Amino acid sequence: MKYMMVVLLEFYPSWLALPREERRTHAASLQELMQKYEEHVTVRFFDAEALPGKDYTDFVMCETDDLKFYHFMWEEIRDSIPYTSGYVKIKEVIMGMENAFQTYEKESLKKNQ
Repeated sequence: MKYMMVVLLEFYPSWLALPREERRTHAASLQELMQKYEEHVTVRFFDAEALPGKDYTDFVMCETDDLKFYHFMWEEIRDSIPYTSGYVKIKEVIMGMENAFQTYEKESLKKNQ
């Protein structure tokens, strides 16, 4: 079963106060970290600060078949300099399962018939 998570992030002014080169360096280290999990987790970043949005500046869409790898990836992100230095915070995670009702009907209802 495929899981989709939309992770709402808030980057603080302290992040924007960093020189762009330093931000690029931190972003590259985060990309490198996420590449470790690319076999199991698909990640897409979206900038939302210039668009209507409440309480978030960016969001990340993550797709996986195995929540363990998604969790491990975010544990490493939470240990990273941008997170531990207070430049960014996870505001909310919206999670869903693709076609979960169909899986339920196929696997659970079939057993009860």
